[in-house]
Amino acid sequence: MSTEELSKEQQILRLMRKTLGSVVRDATPLGGRPNPLKDSTIQEIKDCFALISEREKELAAQLGFDQAKPYYNDGEPQVSNVINFVKPTKE
Repeated sequence: MSTEELSKEQQILRLMRKTLGSVVRDATPLGGRPNPLKDSTIQEIKDCFALISEREKELAAQLGFDQAKPYYNDGEPQVSNVINFVKPTKE
């Protein structure tokens, strides 16, 4: 697959995830009302989210994206100073 094809597939997956999330938000009942969706439908929606997530990870691996969490290096590493506290004796 070319990078353009992967990018197009990523756009499709992202849009599917956002649309499915919007459907879930719109169908979620307010204030203790019964859910209009069947339990099987809810499970299928969860499965769809899982498949979308798995495919996004596969595409990221194909493109060589780093899966590590970002961290910010503000220059020098922090140096810790350990201070020992001595509880004064009661006199």
